[in-house]
Amino acid sequence: MKKVFALVDCNNFYVSCERVFNPSLEREPVAVLSNNDGCVVARSNEVKAIGVKMGVPVFKVRDLVAAYGVQIYSSNYTLYGDMSRRVMRTLSQFSPEMEVYSIDEAFLDLSGFAGRNLTEYGRLIHDTVRRWTGIPVSVGIGRTKTLAKVANHIAKKSSRAGGVLDLTDSPYLGHALESMRVIDVWGVGPGFAKKLRNCGIETARQLRDADDKWILKTLGVVGLRSVYELRERVCYGLETCPPVNKGIASTRSFGKPVESLEQLSESVASYTCRAAEKLRRQNLAAGVITVFVMTNLFSDKQRRYFNSETVELPVATSDTSELLNYALAAVRKIYRKGYRFKKAGVLLDSLVDQHKVQGNLFDSVDRSRSRKIMQVFDRINSLMEPDTIRYPAIGLGQPWKTRFQRRSPRYTTRWDELLSVRAV
Repeated sequence: MKKVFALVDCNNFYVSCERVFNPSLEREPVAVLSNNDGCVVARSNEVKAIGVKMGVPVFKVRDLVAAYGVQIYSSNYTLYGDMSRRVMRTLSQFSPEMEVYSIDEAFLDLSGFAGRNLTEYGRLIHDTVRRWTGIPVSVGIGRTKTLAKVANHIAKKSSRAGGVLDLTDSPYLGHALESMRVIDVWGVGPGFAKKLRNCGIETARQLRDADDKWILKTLGVVGLRSVYELRERVCYGLETCPPVNKGIASTRSFGKPVESLEQLSESVASYTCRAAEKLRRQNLAAGVITVFVMTNLFSDKQRRYFNSETVELPVATSDTSELLNYALAAVRKIYRKGYRFKKAGVLLDSLVDQHKVQGNLFDSVDRSRSRKIMQVFDRINSLMEPDTIRYPAIGLGQPWKTRFQRRSPRYTTRWDELLSVRAV
C-alpha cells in the first residue's frame, strides 16, 4: 500500500484564536506580540500585506500600526493551548494515526483512504475543523511528509485551491515543485539553501532532480533524505509516540528589571514550580537542575552579567519542595548586588521515569509520600485554577512578572473570564 500523508496547518493560529472570540477582527489587521509585548510573533494576512515582518520589535513599526489601525494583542498562551487541543481532538477523528507536529500543525496518515476522493476528504477535514473550533486550516496531501508540506504551502496561498490541495498522483506535481523556492522545502534551512543557490539550485524541482552523490557530498544524509522525499520515497514516518524530552525549561524575561535578591528568588521559585509541574505531567523526574540569571545584553558592558549554577541531585525527583531548595540555593550563589537582571530561568535535565528512580543509602525522603502529596497538589490546581495552592517562595505581588498589557480574556479556561453577551 502506497503511503499518503496529510498536513493540516492552522492559518495564522494566534490571530485566528483571537478572531474566534472577537468576530469584529475578521478582515482587520491584527498582530500578536511576544512576552513583555516586545516583538511581533503572529500576523494576519492584512498585517503581512503592509510590510510588518515576523519578529520585528513593535516599537519599530509604531508608525505602520497607527497608520493602518493594526489591532495589537499580547500573547494569550492559555487560550492558544486550549484551542490547539480542540483542533487536535477534532483531527484525531479523521485518521487512526496522527502526529501532533506543533501547536498548530498535525500530520495524518491517510494511506487507508485510497478508495476515496482525497480532495473531498481534505475538504471535509477543512470544513469540520472550521465549524467545530472556528479555526481556519489548510490541508496539504502528498505521498511523503515533505510533499504534504509542499501541498500545504501552496494550498495556503492559492485562491484556486481554497485551502486544500492533493498532490498524490498529480500531473501538476512538477509544476508545484517548480513554483516553490528551495528555502521553503521542509528540512532545507538557510545554510543548505545558500549552498544550493550558489550552485544554481533555486527551486524544489531542481533539488528533486539533483544528482544523489552531489547532494550527499554537499548536504549530507539529511539533505539526501529531503531529495528522496521530493521523489515520493518515504523517509520519515509518523511519530505517533513523541520522544521523551531530554530536558525541561521554564524561563521568562521580567516585566521590569529586577535588582533585589528577594525578587530574583521569587522569579526563580515560580519558574521552578512550573518546570516541576511539566515534569509530573510527563511522569518524569529530574537528576540535574540548572539556574541561570542574566542582565540586558544590550546594556553598557560594565553592567552586563550572566551566570548559572548546575546541581546534580543525589536522587532524581519531581517534588517541587526538593527542587525549590536546590534552585533557591543556586540563585543565592550566583546573585550579584548592583545589577539589573532582565531574565532568569530553570532547566531540568537527566530526566528519568519517576517510577524508576534509583535511590541511595543516604536518601531520607519518603518518595511514596512525596508523590502522593504532589498528586493532590496538582489535582487541586487542575480542578480550581493554577496557583490555587502555591508555595510562599514565589511571592504575592510579583512585580517582576512578565507583562501582558494587551492580553485578551482566557475565555475557555477561566470562569471569571467567560465570554459574555449583552442584549441591546
